[in-house]
Amino acid sequence: MAARRLKRALRPAASLGLLAAILLWLEPRTLAAAFSAPEPAWLAAALALSFPQLALSAWRWRLTAARLGSPLPFGEALREYYVATFLNQILPGGVMGDAARAWRHARRPRTEAEGGTPVGIAAWHAVIIERASGQLALLAVVLATLPFAPALQAAGARLFASSAGGSGSSLPLALALLPVLVGVALWRGRRQLVRLGQAVHQALLAREVLLRQLLASLLIVASYVGVYLCCMRMIGIDTPAATAAPLVPWVLLAMAIPLSVAGWGIREGAAALVWTAAGLDPAQGVAISIAYGVVVLLSSLPGALLLRHPVRRAPPTERAAPRP
Repeated sequence: MAARRLKRALRPAASLGLLAAILLWLEPRTLAAAFSAPEPAWLAAALALSFPQLALSAWRWRLTAARLGSPLPFGEALREYYVATFLNQILPGGVMGDAARAWRHARRPRTEAEGGTPVGIAAWHAVIIERASGQLALLAVVLATLPFAPALQAAGARLFASSAGGSGSSLPLALALLPVLVGVALWRGRRQLVRLGQAVHQALLAREVLLRQLLASLLIVASYVGVYLCCMRMIGIDTPAATAAPLVPWVLLAMAIPLSVAGWGIREGAAALVWTAAGLDPAQGVAISIAYGVVVLLSSLPGALLLRHPVRRAPPTERAAPRP
């Protein structure tokens, strides 16, 4: 019990520790100067952009779930996505909200999805694949921005070189251990991996759905970048959008590391490093990141009101709908 409590406290402590270290490094006065000219109209624009972002995310989840034979109405998908987003903002790790929506979806029909997979498992697969679709699109955007951010190319090369040689030899070791880890995973859960692989092909990689998944995920990533740029203008920073936009996906990618609460601390640290690598003021990068975190939290607040909405349970005889 004590170990569990300690584990729960580690991520909030990591967020606070990272934020404190960044603030001490930048000096509070330097950071405060970046917030000197707030623009409420840009806050309204950022919040307005968050609705189509969540609506498109809910549509992507609904598409994925329907492909796996575990459909849900769009209104319910949107409501559950708001709840998940809110929980991701207040709970450690940034994925507890997604686990909650998978659990709530799995509690609906107790039938078999297409292909004999229990609907409960199909619901979990849908959330995993839907999130993976977004992360793959974000990674593709990160790679696509490299030609527009040569400073980041050089920084990435230095990071790889420092990890590959000298005392920092962890990267080659990790690459060497990767086949072992994959082998253990295959031995321990081969059946589950086979099921997940089939679900990935059916809901993400199949010809009739791949383009829709890709377009939806790229539009969602574009909306993240748009909100980030609105936050930049909201606090009065006039860096050209063409200069800042290629840097934003790199900061967002760092948020995928589940070691803090809602990416706090890790996101600001990444912003400081990326802005420095691009020859920009790191204090401004951190200020934009903080503003972004606040805006995302505000945009997720409807999920707090919807959290206690009961989960609709389907009758035991209900059958899953066929694939669209």
